[in-house]
Amino acid sequence: MSAITTRATSRDERRVPPLGGFNLRFVQLEMRRLLRNRRTVVFTFIMPPVFFLLFGSDSSYQRTSVGHGNVTAYVMISLAIYGAMLATTSGGAMVAIERAAGWSRQLRLTPLRPGAYITIKVVTAMLLGVAPVALVYVLGALKGADMHTSLWILTPVIAWVGSVVFAAFGLFMGYLLPSENVMQFLGPILALLAFAGGVFVPVDQMSHTFQLFAKFTPMYGLSQVVHAPLTGETFQIGWVLSILGWLAIFGVGAAWRFRKDTARV
Repeated sequence: MSAITTRATSRDERRVPPLGGFNLRFVQLEMRRLLRNRRTVVFTFIMPPVFFLLFGSDSSYQRTSVGHGNVTAYVMISLAIYGAMLATTSGGAMVAIERAAGWSRQLRLTPLRPGAYITIKVVTAMLLGVAPVALVYVLGALKGADMHTSLWILTPVIAWVGSVVFAAFGLFMGYLLPSENVMQFLGPILALLAFAGGVFVPVDQMSHTFQLFAKFTPMYGLSQVVHAPLTGETFQIGWVLSILGWLAIFGVGAAWRFRKDTARV
């Protein structure tokens, strides 16, 4: 009898769910969990729009041109990038709370595959990243942002898709930092990265030393790629390589920490 039970259990353990356990219902539950977290709501829905109203709604910006638009549009794009970065990092870093609560340990006892779990986290973080981009662009339209019609579609899409780098960054930090208040630690770091990478201050207005330093920051490539259609700056393949390089670094780092975390079970 025990042999039969053992064989049945072995077959059940070997049975892998479709797509490794990835499903939209799980994603929906993850979104609900994120939105119940007050810090996530503040970082995602409040900070980027408030920053835009503080720094981008000056009436003189509407009359000052920048490339194919005005300064208001430039600030709008900058705050959309920053908001997407905050949201996706916050979504990925929520694994720190799950680890502290023991939830991730419980999930590893289920048939959910590691790849599916990571994919769910990235998808959830990216869905969260839509909100700040949309909110900032709506405010920008109301506050006089002006640019070519095609840029109203192109720039937010690039900002959102490129923010996957910071979904990976959030996962990496979530596995690296065993803190329930991980975003309180990462918030100032993200602000510094944004300044250093040319999100708030154009790189060409920095000193030569800071221009060189900016090129090696995670935010540089994304900021340049998103702003270039507005400013008219010549596209450089190095910007894309920067994005892909940092995505690889954070992705490998997240996978490494995930494996170490899993090995403890």
